[in-house]
Amino acid sequence: MTSLHITGDPSADELLSTDSFALLAGMLLDQQFPMERAFAGPAKVRERFGSLDPAAIAAAEPDSFADLCATPPAVHRYGRSMAARLQALATIVVEQYGGDTARIWNEAADGPDLVKRINELPGFGAQKAKIFTALLAKQCGVAPAGWQKAVGDYSKAGYRSVADVVDEESLQKVRSFKKEQKAKAKAG
Repeated sequence: MTSLHITGDPSADELLSTDSFALLAGMLLDQQFPMERAFAGPAKVRERFGSLDPAAIAAAEPDSFADLCATPPAVHRYGRSMAARLQALATIVVEQYGGDTARIWNEAADGPDLVKRINELPGFGAQKAKIFTALLAKQCGVAPAGWQKAVGDYSKAGYRSVADVVDEESLQKVRSFKKEQKAKAKAG
């Protein structure tokens, strides 16, 4: 994987850059929460739990893991419910991919298959699956045939999503774009 710069925290970004489950978990946490804090969540989990191994997370006692995620500063504004989603995600990675998160994208037949695989994960919907596929393609060198068509506008140059965040300036541009889109949607 390449060096990602999403969180503004070098150690959290290094974890995202070197640990496939951390990157996937960061994307899971990226909802109703500032993007850079969501993607810093896996580093908090590793610090508190001692590991980001999907098997260990899947096997953790749910209430204890939820407490760990909800303890201030929380991993997410909805720390307890996101803890359950993280455990569900880890369980899928263990049961369907033998604990190897990167198999989700490395074994995808093409772009549409990759979007489908990600969309089937707990906590991921159609839009989030497209954004994560675009992130993998644009920044991680995982660009299966047909990914551009499969993700639509997220494949375009610009500042639409986390797939386009490479520094603080691009983060602000993505934030502005999202604000504009919300205003347009609200206006009609």
